[in-house]
Amino acid sequence: MRRTVSTLAIAGSLIAAAPLVAFAQGLPGLTIFSGVEAKNQLSYRLDFGGNSGSWDRYRFRIGREKVKLAIAQFAIDYPNYFKGTFDPKEVELLVNDKKVEIDEVKWEKENYVIEIFPKEPVPAGSNVEIIFSNVKNPNSGGMFYFNCRILTPGDVPLLRDLGTWIVTIQ
Repeated sequence: MRRTVSTLAIAGSLIAAAPLVAFAQGLPGLTIFSGVEAKNQLSYRLDFGGNSGSWDRYRFRIGREKVKLAIAQFAIDYPNYFKGTFDPKEVELLVNDKKVEIDEVKWEKENYVIEIFPKEPVPAGSNVEIIFSNVKNPNSGGMFYFNCRILTPGDVPLLRDLGTWIVTIQ
């Protein structure tokens, strides 16, 4: 009897843990040696697991505590060894969980940067999520640093660092 109960308990816990393992694959894990301070790391999610060579959707998040000024432009640069592709027509911007209209998205492949221009500036103190759909992950996996810089309306036209998404492709 004891053996049966033990076996059922172990089997039940394994079945319950399986969805959590699958769910966790799209989230950032614990990064110990990244070179980026924890306070500068931004949260993200890869909806389809971040597998190399496959299609994915990136959800780059910026918490309200990081948005201290209004934002007129986002500039996201990435390393030259990231050989994935982006679809500039499939970029969405959510501010406080509401879709915001985008004026223009520029993908400068040669400079490894994506620029996003919202129609109206994003207010300070907002939760922001930038969603890239139809992303083709690079064929070789690795760790890729996506740096977010912003331009504030009416300010000196210099980009300000906001933080870094450390994206892992398997």
